[in-house]
Order: sequence, then structure tokens, then C-alpha cells
Amino acid sequence: MERVKIAHILHSVGGVDVYLRLILENVDRNKIENIVVHGESDTQKEFVDKEGKTIKNYKTTIIRNISFFKDFNAIRNTYKILKKEKPDIIHAHSAKGGVIGKIVGKLLGVKILYTPHAFSYLSAQSNLKRNIFLTIEKNLANGNSTVLATSDSEKNRAIKEVGYKPEKVIVFNNCIEPIGEIQPLSIPKTWPDEYICCVGRPSYQKNIELMIEILYELKKVRPIHLLVIGVGHHSDQLESVKSLIKERDMTAYVTLIDWTSREDVFNLVSQSKMYISTSRYEGMPYSIIESLALSKPSVVSDCDGNRDLIVDGYNGYIVKNNNIEEFKDRILELINDEQKRKEFSANAYQSFSDHFNIKNNISKLESIYSNFR
Repeated sequence: MERVKIAHILHSVGGVDVYLRLILENVDRNKIENIVVHGESDTQKEFVDKEGKTIKNYKTTIIRNISFFKDFNAIRNTYKILKKEKPDIIHAHSAKGGVIGKIVGKLLGVKILYTPHAFSYLSAQSNLKRNIFLTIEKNLANGNSTVLATSDSEKNRAIKEVGYKPEKVIVFNNCIEPIGEIQPLSIPKTWPDEYICCVGRPSYQKNIELMIEILYELKKVRPIHLLVIGVGHHSDQLESVKSLIKERDMTAYVTLIDWTSREDVFNLVSQSKMYISTSRYEGMPYSIIESLALSKPSVVSDCDGNRDLIVDGYNGYIVKNNNIEEFKDRILELINDEQKRKEFSANAYQSFSDHFNIKNNISKLESIYSNFR
């Protein structure tokens, strides 16, 4: 059987980078051939396949922000690369990769799989920007592209808001490899043994300010320490979060940890009481999938991604409308009720094992690729 050749186009950072590497390192190289087109400065780590062999990759001017010159150059270079490589499918990732991939795919007559990793308009902090980004997504919808959504929530949004036809949307859930032995911390421990945690940069998306307000209310009843892990990259609201911590006199109850290794993240989450998310939007958050794999219950906001991972009253709690009082009560309940916490912990791991283990799920993606070309 002839291999299917996939050209991945992306700005390879954060969860998008994790997603791509998990695919590359798990698909059957006898069925799927991959190449990668990515940004000049997004990652220096090589891309490897299931056998540890380096995957061919090309660098061009793909960046996170809009830049007419660099974006035009990226489209031109990607066109030249793919004209030479002749892929069967373009798999375009996130907003910038999606725009480049759809334009180049149309010019070359190549089918497009587009994974939004949370649609770009969800990040807009004003109605004007939201409408502009949504209009761009709508204008590039359908045609020669099919959405490969990371969750059912992303699928529903693609159909109901962006305007994709139902038959033009497929779901392949974000998933990860099982987490092995927990490694010792490589960073100094400066926080108490009992804590709750989250992973995510202070940003509009992650809404860490709400988390600080929840912690402030908890302090009045049952003080608990919070670790915010991974504040180093693109933390556009870090100073705002620091100011709020100081204003609420919460310095002794919050530790902000810079970007660190995945091994350290696993260690920190594994030792916590539970995982917390106050996100405004997500695609399908790896941090919560990892917490499930580490048998941790979660208390999360009711947004895309979160609601696809947490089953309310089974492996955690979902709090609607950013209700601070309910967040506080649910966290307290799991802190104080050890039996329920153990029950939710067991259910968390079961959720991971049943639905989000890439070793069990990768054959579905291989079939999607094979049937799509």
C-alpha cells in the first residue's frame, strides 16, 4: 500500500507543537509520510518519527502575529516547497497555518485538513476584533478544506458559528502518551506540600485573575496554596496577575513558576490535591488530559475543551458562568472529602485510559488520513 504524504503547516509552539510531535512520533511510518513547514524561530528541537528518525522540515516566515510582508513570504515559500514535495494532504494547524495552508492548497489543488486548536476569534477581547477574525474564518471555510477538530465542542463551533457543513468536520480528540515514572524536580521547591495547581501562562485565555479571586475567597475559609505553572512564554497579563496578587495580599499563597520541563510539570501536578482551570476558551487542553493521566480530579470553567474532558460529578466539577462562590465550594468539597477525592482520582485515570490515550487512538487518525486523500 502506497504511503499517504502529509505536509504539516504551523507555527510550532505550545500545545500546537505538542499535538504535532505526538502525531509524528506515533503514526505508522509504513502508512504515513510526514513533512513539516514551520516558523524560522518557533522551535529548535528536531521533529522525529516513531523510530526516532529525523523528519524532513522546512523553515519559513510563519509567525504568531499578523505581518503582511512575512505572511506573504510564508505563502510564497510554502507554495514552492509543496509544489516540489507534492503531498497528498495538507494538514494546517491553528489560525496562521490555516490561512497559509488553505491558500496554498487551493493554488496547488491539494486537499486541506484544518485543525483550529481553538478558533482565532475566541481570543478577541473586543467585538470588533472577534467579528473580523470570525469573518476571515467564514470566508475560508469549506472549499477544499475539512476541519479536523480536537474536540466535540470545536466541531460544534465549526458548524454552528463558522459555517462548515457537518460533513466537512471530523473529530480526532487531543490525546497523549501514558505518563511513566515521575522524575525528581529539577527546580528548587519553595511552596508548601499541600497545594492546588494549574498550567498556563497569564493571558486573556487562561483568566488567571479569576483564579486569584477564587483563592482569595478560599483564604477566608480554608487557606490553600496555588501553583501557576508555565508563566514564561507569551504571558501578556503577567503584570496584571502580579498586581492582583499583591492587591489581595496573596503573595504567601501563590507561587508563579516559570516555563519548565514537562517532567517537572508532571511532578508538580502529581503532588497536587487537584487541578484548576478558569479558562475562557480552549481547544482541547493538554494540561487537563495530563492531569487525568496523573489521576487528578479537576475543577474547571465551562468552556470548550474543559467540558469535553471533565464529566461533572465523575472526574471533577464544571462551574458555569465563572461563579466564584461555586468554584470555592467545589474546591473545598474535594479538599475536605478525601473519599470523594480518591473516587474522582480513580475516575480521572479511567477517563484518560478510555478516551485520551494516543496509543489506543492513533489508528483512527491513520484511517482519517488514508480515507481523506
